[in-house]
Amino acid sequence: MYKHSFNLPLIALMAFGFGLSASPVVAHAGDNLLIHRVQEEKGMNLPSRGMSMSQVESKYGAPQRKLSPRGGDTKKHPVINRWDYSQFIVYFEHSHVIHAVLNTPAGNNTNPSAVN
Repeated sequence: MYKHSFNLPLIALMAFGFGLSASPVVAHAGDNLLIHRVQEEKGMNLPSRGMSMSQVESKYGAPQRKLSPRGGDTKKHPVINRWDYSQFIVYFEHSHVIHAVLNTPAGNNTNPSAVN
């Protein structure tokens, strides 16, 4: 039996970069906002992955608000806590940072408490 071997990055490059389209790949406005946001986040001193809640609070001060925890109903859905600072939002799994993002309109997270 003949077995195919595919190189997924090469296939993706061919599909999106050339080959399936007569025009080159063009970045859209949303892509530009995301690229700008990622560059801006890299330049900021955001809480890093793995920091504990107490480390975040001692380094960055008390958050403006601590949103209600979500999840925790099963092992696959751990408790996620969100802390809102003026410039960024920190997401914790249980009590450790999993991600920090800028608090920007482009990120659609200017009012995280409105998300239920």
